[in-house]
Amino acid sequence: MGELRLPELPARYNAAETFIDAHRGVRDSRIAIRCQGRNVTYAELASNVDRCGNALRDLGVGIEQRIVILCLDSPPFAYAFFGAIKVGAIPVPANTLLTPRDLAYILNDSRAVAIVVSAPLLPKVLEIRKDAPRLRHLIVTGGDAPEGALSFEQLLAAARDDLSPADTTPDDAAFWLYSSGTTGFPKGAVHLQHDMIYCADTYGAEVLRTTEDDRHFTVSPLFHAYGLGNGVFFPFRVGASSVYKPERSTPEIVYSLISQEKPTILFTAPTFYAALLAYPEQDFTYDLSSLRMCVSAGEALPKTLFDQWKRRFGLEILDGIGATEMLHIFISNFPSKAKGGTSGTPVPGYLAKIVDDDGDELGRGETGNLWVSGDSCAALYWNKHEKSKAAFKGDWYVTGDKYHVDDDGYYTYEGRSDDMLKVSGQWVSPAEVEAALMEHPAVLECGVVGAKDKDELVKPKAFVLLKNGRQPSAELAEELKAFVKGRITPYKYPRWIEFVPELPKTVTGKIQRYKLRERA
Repeated sequence: MGELRLPELPARYNAAETFIDAHRGVRDSRIAIRCQGRNVTYAELASNVDRCGNALRDLGVGIEQRIVILCLDSPPFAYAFFGAIKVGAIPVPANTLLTPRDLAYILNDSRAVAIVVSAPLLPKVLEIRKDAPRLRHLIVTGGDAPEGALSFEQLLAAARDDLSPADTTPDDAAFWLYSSGTTGFPKGAVHLQHDMIYCADTYGAEVLRTTEDDRHFTVSPLFHAYGLGNGVFFPFRVGASSVYKPERSTPEIVYSLISQEKPTILFTAPTFYAALLAYPEQDFTYDLSSLRMCVSAGEALPKTLFDQWKRRFGLEILDGIGATEMLHIFISNFPSKAKGGTSGTPVPGYLAKIVDDDGDELGRGETGNLWVSGDSCAALYWNKHEKSKAAFKGDWYVTGDKYHVDDDGYYTYEGRSDDMLKVSGQWVSPAEVEAALMEHPAVLECGVVGAKDKDELVKPKAFVLLKNGRQPSAELAEELKAFVKGRITPYKYPRWIEFVPELPKTVTGKIQRYKLRERA
């Protein structure tokens, strides 16, 4: 690989210039977004981004004011994201699966003045609107706006379609991404105007090698740092197409879309690759011949899934590790050099090291803490000074992951340096699941740890001590699972419940999760 050449950005720079404005008059008629049978050209994308920016400005949204985007994967996500950036406002994509309580936290923590919400998700916002006093504008897309709300489509139709980018610099804040709360509440990672182009010109150019003839299809949603790169800034950097899917993912829907839309790169997480592989092979009529590459991130991809996928479809899955704080993947497998069961090698433009608890570098084969450095790193966590100091050490970001490097320089995931679990590509705090279980009248005590399913993917498992008089049963186990699903974000529920007569504890009465992990 030659020397990595990254563009010198001017003193005045707005990210919308690179991803939206650069295509004006160059590829106006080429398709930027394919979604549910409707195609959006690059000219339409630019026009709608400008209309959205003007509409926000007309509503009085100013530079650096935050706008939460609670949108399903659809064109309005891209319009709102870059429309906000272009006027110097700060879009904050939010997880569409958030509970109303967590959504209220993000609205208040970010002091958002506006929210753009897909109509099916509106009830969540209406439920907590009274709890977000700074929220001035509720903008609904893809459906009717109730009283006190505005229609996104009507706002765009009434706005002008030409807009000059705000007078921002490469180091101005561009957007925030909330990392799913690993410890307590989510943290808002502040990303700068230059972060997306850095990822696009490192991972996008060196690993994906995307050109304008590619079509990206991300099953992992756009609100996630991984999906945002896959479906928004990698394809828009080079004028490629992106396939969007607002509905919930099922193997049928994803296989059908691959057959119909003919993407060249598929992005999803290991859990969904397992679901795709579980789909019966007999009478399999779907056509995957358009794919040149499959990418995985979000949690470590087990070697068994890598091998099964290659056997069945003749394609390598390029596993990598990214982080909300780093914006995208910084260690990855490369085409034709993939090594199953590893996260690969550092992406050009990034440095990685394995250190002990004192920050001293370890040798090959030794397991330690993974630190990474690269210019797409977030500037800080909003309003979380102590957490920022713990995570960002000069040029280095402390990932919280345990890794080792083998003799070939490939990095292998060994687990977390805390108790956090990565489930279906998203963080789960065992303490949060335990707190939800404890609200059930039958539960006296419980401990939650990660256990591996048949595909070697980590899912939550709960060890439960029942109150006197309650008898373990399969019915009660199912009741507890449903109970947790109704209290916290559904993907966090325990897949297995094991009833136990007692839980291992320290002398101070803390549950020893490591002993439960050994049992699981």
